[in-house]
Amino acid sequence: MLTANRSDIGRVRQVNEDQSWVGQLNNGVTVAIVADGMGGHQAGDVASQKAVDAFRSMLEQSAAKADLSLQEGKMLIRQAISQANEAVFEMASRNERYYNMGTTIVAALVKQDNAIIGHVGDSRAYKITEGVITQLTNDHTLVNELVKSGQLSVDEAAHHPRRNVLTRAIGTDSHVDIDIQAVELSPQDVLLLCSDGLSNMVSEQQMLQTVSAEQLDLEARADHLIQLALHAGGDDNITVVLLQEADGTTGEG
Repeated sequence: MLTANRSDIGRVRQVNEDQSWVGQLNNGVTVAIVADGMGGHQAGDVASQKAVDAFRSMLEQSAAKADLSLQEGKMLIRQAISQANEAVFEMASRNERYYNMGTTIVAALVKQDNAIIGHVGDSRAYKITEGVITQLTNDHTLVNELVKSGQLSVDEAAHHPRRNVLTRAIGTDSHVDIDIQAVELSPQDVLLLCSDGLSNMVSEQQMLQTVSAEQLDLEARADHLIQLALHAGGDDNITVVLLQEADGTTGEG
């Protein structure tokens, strides 16, 4: 599996509240996570770090089984995200400084020809395949609810003053609903996980062109996506993870 993992503080923020991790478990499964923290007084970076650590340790402990079924994979990623929720919620409950902190999570567990995606919040997963980009996740935001109910158009939602208001986050409640799905992958497909610092600043068309640029290796494509977000203003922290089955078409990653 070729992977690239990039994060940038952006042009406006004082602290990078995004966290990401990509790793290969003992059973050969590749796992990736992007978390975008929120909460005043630097609580956002604490929340995202705590969530990634809890998610990672849960998966590393459970990674002994070599032939995970799809169902077991879904259960595993659900448990790991639940664990992250508990860890952040408990820390926020114990410490006044961290009151109300939380984070988004988008995570992928990739084995051979499929990926299991879990998410909470508005960090996204996309699949790029043969000239087509597909957004896999559904933002848990107020404006997305308004779009789904027909009260806002997609264009209006993109510029809505409250577009960053989440309807679901990790760590703000003792229990959280987690969206889980399985997606088929072919060797040419690229999975893109990102925080909204990318998806708010860079169009799907730009993402598609960059990720499809065969003359660039995966690392260079991730770097280019970060640069596009910075050129567009870099209003937020920007995090990008790219994953592709190593099939010899993309150079070395």
